[in-house]
Amino acid sequence: MRARGSAAERGRQRWGGASESREVDQGVAELRPDRDRPSGWTLLVNGTPQSHVDLADPEYLEFEYMRRLAHVIDLAAAPGAPVDAVHLGGGALSLARYLGARRPRSRQRAVEPDARLTEFVRERLPLDARTRVRVSAADAREWLTGHRRDSADLLLVDVFSGARTPAHLTTVEFAEQASRVLRPGGVYGANVGDGPPLAFARGQVATLRAVFPHVLLIAEPGVLRGRRFGNLVLVASHAPLPVVALSRLVSGDPAPARLVEGNDLDAFVGTSAPVRDGSAKPSPAPPSGFF
Repeated sequence: MRARGSAAERGRQRWGGASESREVDQGVAELRPDRDRPSGWTLLVNGTPQSHVDLADPEYLEFEYMRRLAHVIDLAAAPGAPVDAVHLGGGALSLARYLGARRPRSRQRAVEPDARLTEFVRERLPLDARTRVRVSAADAREWLTGHRRDSADLLLVDVFSGARTPAHLTTVEFAEQASRVLRPGGVYGANVGDGPPLAFARGQVATLRAVFPHVLLIAEPGVLRGRRFGNLVLVASHAPLPVVALSRLVSGDPAPARLVEGNDLDAFVGTSAPVRDGSAKPSPAPPSGFF
């Protein structure tokens, strides 16, 4: 589907289609054209892929974990209904673009500490007219702690320093702030990276369960079986989650994933304990050559 507005045309007019790099607060950002999609671009920061955007089709999501978070977006409210959404982690605003296309009139806030990165993205990858998003240059947890209670329907966390989730975003205290900002029935979704023996992911599930009564996990079977490093999506809420519908969507993806909940999630967590501020560590680094 071609997006309304002229984001793709404006992007082509401003930029001839070659790679471009720019110094940003975190190092060096690069926008690299997608050879398979004429209006597609991949954002890399210090050589690590961060986001993919198709200017002509904001509903296209290249990264598998983003498609899983997109399914969470699709089931967070009635089809097409606007929501108030917070994105912790901005990057190229891929999910904000998706949400704006799927749920017009939604109010969105993205929190991205690297102001120069946001400037680069907004200059080179113009937003579609339907996407209403304000970007705050702030640390994700500091911003969340200062935000008002019961103000968001959807809170999505995709924050990485390099290729690792910062330690202060992995704790019960952080999850409590997320819970405070979400409205009753609001949904929390987060992307984490982990590999065998999945100790970090198990601890993250235990952490969310210490705050939210309803938690589930989504990942490819090979990642869940501890065969390789990969992305896992965690979803939590104070209200029952749409397990059946979400399971159907993630299993039907071009890269099928498995949804884990209930007794199976109990077995996954095992004896892992919730993570507190005093003992938090960043997520493990991906193995050499992962990207």
